[in-house]
Amino acid sequence: MSAKGDMVYAWAADDAIHQKGECGGAVTALLTYALENGVVDGVLTVKKGYDIYDATPVFITDPAELAQTAGSLHCGTVLLPKIIKKYLDNARNMKIAVTVKGCDAKAMYELAKREQINLDNVIMIGLNCGGSVSPVVARNMIQDKFETDPDVVIKEEIDKGQFIIETAEGHKGISIDDLEEEGYGRRSNCQRCKTKIPRQADLACGNWGVIGEKAGKATFVEVCSEKGADLLDAAVKAGALVTEAPIPKGIEIRGKVENAMFKLADKYRAKQFGELGEGKDRLKFIMDETSRCIKCYQCIENCPICYCVECSTKKAHLVTPGQVPPPFMFHLIRYSHISDSCVNCGQCEELCAMDIPNALFMHSIQTEMQEMFGFEPGVNMDLPVLALVEEQTERKRLSDTGDDQIYNIFAKDKK
Repeated sequence: MSAKGDMVYAWAADDAIHQKGECGGAVTALLTYALENGVVDGVLTVKKGYDIYDATPVFITDPAELAQTAGSLHCGTVLLPKIIKKYLDNARNMKIAVTVKGCDAKAMYELAKREQINLDNVIMIGLNCGGSVSPVVARNMIQDKFETDPDVVIKEEIDKGQFIIETAEGHKGISIDDLEEEGYGRRSNCQRCKTKIPRQADLACGNWGVIGEKAGKATFVEVCSEKGADLLDAAVKAGALVTEAPIPKGIEIRGKVENAMFKLADKYRAKQFGELGEGKDRLKFIMDETSRCIKCYQCIENCPICYCVECSTKKAHLVTPGQVPPPFMFHLIRYSHISDSCVNCGQCEELCAMDIPNALFMHSIQTEMQEMFGFEPGVNMDLPVLALVEEQTERKRLSDTGDDQIYNIFAKDKK
């Protein structure tokens, strides 16, 4: 029987899934088993849309359709948790399996804390993630640096520190470090990310640490919960999945890869946060950048933590209606509401029509809050700092009294 912390090499028993899937098709095999045997009612994941730069979210209830989702899409930047909230009734009455990157998993936790997703009905299959590349940047990068027509690329991958493309003529790889030195490569939020193996999920899957004869033919699976252990054991027992103990050296290599990415993330944080400046210089930089805002609301629509039905940015007494660009108060409201719970998913920046580096601002504020209060969003189910106050109760108290002091911290001084 499997238990939390166990690690295995795994691959699909079905030859068709094994051949089509990434690294032996273990993830596709697990999802297929779960759907075929009623463990879940549906699977939320992504598939290739028009091309490899078009990651399309898809909710599947027919196991036969899962094959179309096999493989990886590093040029897809879709975040899935809010889809469960908005379109799948918060998983209240439906059991769902969902594939998650680190930022997805952290967002799932933060939404669950706010009772916006029922995690009891969700199985999270985590996918190790070294970072994703914006579709627009990817096309430009392939055109400029690889000197290749982006439309002839059959497949792309990030492996051994390189971004690799495959065409009918073969493979070509360029160092990620070299690409990022020239402004290409991974999204800036991915460069700062330190959640490369999403252990918030029930199972964490990837190719790091698979060495020897199984390299490229099996997936490294780490069991992260009892729910994940049960799914893994059931799939193996049913003959859907084959597993074996990982090579000890592979475990060591996996750890080194993760630690190297931690150090790289620290380097990028220091560089990117440092470029913001401090104090008044930082404030001026943010005000200048946000002055391009056209108030399209994409940052709010796509932020996984923004869930208020009545958004404060739409209240006339706080933000002047119809004014474009909006007053800086519009952005201050956003920053304050997400200050303790930003998961650095990058959606507010990725989908900004005016290319405002919103994620950089949000993440820099969140990391400072983390240093002050010791709370890191999305790593566990501990309540965020600002969630310690019941929202509706506090709104009523504020309305009744006009007093914005939640705790009477000056009570001793008044005695």
